[in-house]
Amino acid sequence: MSHDFDICIVGSGAGAGPVALTCAEAGYSVLVLEKGPWFTENDFTKDELACCRRSVYTPKLADEQHVIEERGRNGWEATPTFESGWDFWNGNCVGGSSNFMSGFFYRLKPVDFRLRSTFGPVAGAEVVDWPIDYEELEPYYEQVERVVGISGHIVPHPFLEPRSTPDLPYPPTAEHPVAALFDAAATRLGLHPLPTPRAVLPHAALGRYGCAYSGYCGSYGCATGAKGSARAALLDKAVATGRCEIRPHAKVTHLTSDATGRIEAVAYVDRAGARHQVDARLYVVACQAIETSRLLLLSTGPRHPNGLANRSGQVGRNLLFSAGGSGGGDLVYKEMSAAAADDLKEVGPFVNRGLQDWYEVNAPELGGRVKGGTIDFLFQHPNPIVRANRLKWADNGNLLWGSALKRKLKSAFTESRRFRFEVFCDWMPNPNCRVTLDPQVRDRWGSPVARVRVGHHPHDVRIGKLLAAKAEAVLRAMGAKQVDSSTTGDPPTNLQAGGCRFGDDPATSVLDRDCRAHDVDNLYVTDGSFMPTGGSVPYTWTIYANAFRVADRIVTRLGGRRPEETTTKATKSTKGVA
Repeated sequence: MSHDFDICIVGSGAGAGPVALTCAEAGYSVLVLEKGPWFTENDFTKDELACCRRSVYTPKLADEQHVIEERGRNGWEATPTFESGWDFWNGNCVGGSSNFMSGFFYRLKPVDFRLRSTFGPVAGAEVVDWPIDYEELEPYYEQVERVVGISGHIVPHPFLEPRSTPDLPYPPTAEHPVAALFDAAATRLGLHPLPTPRAVLPHAALGRYGCAYSGYCGSYGCATGAKGSARAALLDKAVATGRCEIRPHAKVTHLTSDATGRIEAVAYVDRAGARHQVDARLYVVACQAIETSRLLLLSTGPRHPNGLANRSGQVGRNLLFSAGGSGGGDLVYKEMSAAAADDLKEVGPFVNRGLQDWYEVNAPELGGRVKGGTIDFLFQHPNPIVRANRLKWADNGNLLWGSALKRKLKSAFTESRRFRFEVFCDWMPNPNCRVTLDPQVRDRWGSPVARVRVGHHPHDVRIGKLLAAKAEAVLRAMGAKQVDSSTTGDPPTNLQAGGCRFGDDPATSVLDRDCRAHDVDNLYVTDGSFMPTGGSVPYTWTIYANAFRVADRIVTRLGGRRPEETTTKATKSTKGVA
């Protein structure tokens, strides 16, 4: 049977890039459908208004929103994000949210694959072991290091995961002088300061330029290509093979399936509003967790009356975010030598420091040995508008204005520098964190939007507070003032996973161990949706690694790597920028 393409991928982020590159390099034709525009390095300026105050890289909430359910006094209360302004979009463009990540790359550890077996069940949570182990994913972590380009330095510490190589392939990016101050304080406390692996190239390599050290990394697109986004590191190379076509401004509305349950086409709307269908031998969905669940639920068919791959009713369940919290302290210039203060004022180099001394914790107050997490340390983001906006409130909650506001702004911007930490710990999968379709609110194409219940488990907050207290102690040892932290059950919207967990039992999972849908033979899901638990690290490195793993399975299924002379090149699409 003839098909338009061998593989059709919906979405273009971290779960899509490895599949597109691997399959294109193996000689297969690949189509990537991306709802957003196709930006390049030339489109990424350090514009705080574009990045963080306007919907330039994300959809306008008037056109595309979510409905968020939170616990209220009268039970679960639903609010459309167009009303609340609480934006759950993370970058709708070619390369997805990986364009705007900070690039903190930590691997999961062997214990993360056996969370239930190691620590036992947690009442009210749906914790399960993974169907694969760390050893199966390790070669793909190493592949990401080489292909995407991860910089840093591996040092021994009590919870270091096994590695097939002794170190990372690229040296650390330039480090800020505060790193030495952090190292000294942590060492005095008997801790093991870790250089943070970064998906940022320190120098030109892999056909990309090195970091320009502008100071504006997280939340911003990279103007040099140093950041290892799916677009810069993977999709550009896939397109260069001539066998990968990317169609931006292609909003997929649903996947159609036949009487046997197999997908027969993808339906999408182009920029002009025209409707199209395209078919392929195999289909990959990688839209980020919330939108992947939504797309499958929208894709009903003769064998899938409740949504594609949803015979078990598991699609959308056990959505994950990252638990934890954040905090910080002020490093005050006048309490330092003039030279040290000048060093502290330097903008550009990375702190690149983290701690994993409490990845597992003996906490009698929490029942004994429990899973802990990772603490990463960094400066407050240099965004002046965001920083100033947070300073407009007095301690009593009243709005500051006039000379009082001016004094507070002057002090914050000229007398000290805020040194921060972020805590990453497991978000317990639970029945009250899930994706369904909203019965009333629709997007501008007429489709029901995702209704997202964001209930957290109390265990998450308890672990977050434990780790935040540890981090506060490190800041005080550094001499920081005004040290504080905040730990809540609110989800960080940029860290999404779960919703289509993989497993060996079709009754309790959506995907098999190769991330193929139990109920749909020609469907794979390769973004973070597959994760049954999230670990205590940011997700992107694991999403990349698993997508490379699944890509190998897909190539094998298609017949293995094709001889170069037998491949047919796909037409390269024209790049469209909104």
